[in-house]
Amino acid sequence: MNAKKISLFGILIALAVVGASIKIPAVIASVALDMVPALIGAVVLGGRAGGCIAFFGHLLSALIGGMPLGPFHVLIAVEMAVLVWVFGYFYQKGKRVLGGVLFVVGNTFLASLPFLFIIGTGFYVGMIPSLCIGSLLNTILAILLAPSLSTYFAKRLHV
Repeated sequence: MNAKKISLFGILIALAVVGASIKIPAVIASVALDMVPALIGAVVLGGRAGGCIAFFGHLLSALIGGMPLGPFHVLIAVEMAVLVWVFGYFYQKGKRVLGGVLFVVGNTFLASLPFLFIIGTGFYVGMIPSLCIGSLLNTILAILLAPSLSTYFAKRLHV
């Protein structure tokens, strides 16, 4: 990774921190707009970089929210990294909507599935609406912003 890509990577992580501060009311205060920079990173820098941004973005979001689930946030961060990688993979293949749908469905229903067994049905069902809204907002913003930003970075930074 060259210096320009590393700089952009750092900027996107910083933007994930800003997005982590924009909270969506939820049962647990960790639903935020921290995935927009990660999804954009997956488009501009590739799925692996986007996944890393998602991992750190989620952990920072959880820290800002007071780490209500404790060490379980590491599991969620790994899940977020995988989901962002999947989004980036399909986006790069020209299947933006499919990538977005997979991200929303994965983040809403699949990523929270372990907590159905760990914490219980009430937590799982209670988180679904907030996760769905948060996933939709993150995905829609990323899909709207990514084309312009990827063109910008491709032309000006030679990424």
